[in-house]
Amino acid sequence: MKLEDVQADITNWIENFLEVGHPALGGRSPCPFARSARLKNSYEVRIGADVHSDLINIGHSGLGNKEVVIFAYPKDFYTANEFAEVISQVNQNFLLPLDLVALDDHPDHVEEVNGVVFNQGEYTLALVQCLSDLNQRA
Repeated sequence: MKLEDVQADITNWIENFLEVGHPALGGRSPCPFARSARLKNSYEVRIGADVHSDLINIGHSGLGNKEVVIFAYPKDFYTANEFAEVISQVNQNFLLPLDLVALDDHPDHVEEVNGVVFNQGEYTLALVQCLSDLNQRA
């Protein structure tokens, strides 16, 4: 995976799906914060090496000036259950007390609301955000 290709794919997903209002969602976009984060350049895409280590490292270093750090892995690098379990364990045991949360997006764990599939689909993603900021905006 080349970082430039992954960045382009994720930006395309943000611009052409997450930011766009959908009739099945009452005209709302799947992620009301995506456009703002993109326009402010407050998200960063990284190629992940090991989800456990990547999340521990971001917990130590923090998000810097980014609202979201997205770690991308090949879609078959982890099973959906394995990926969700690692993220859940790191959230509970490490990130949540630091006011961070990792959200998982695995192509084989379909996230669907009113018939709209939210998954990016090309990659397995761990999206790390500030928990209190996310809760405040929700």
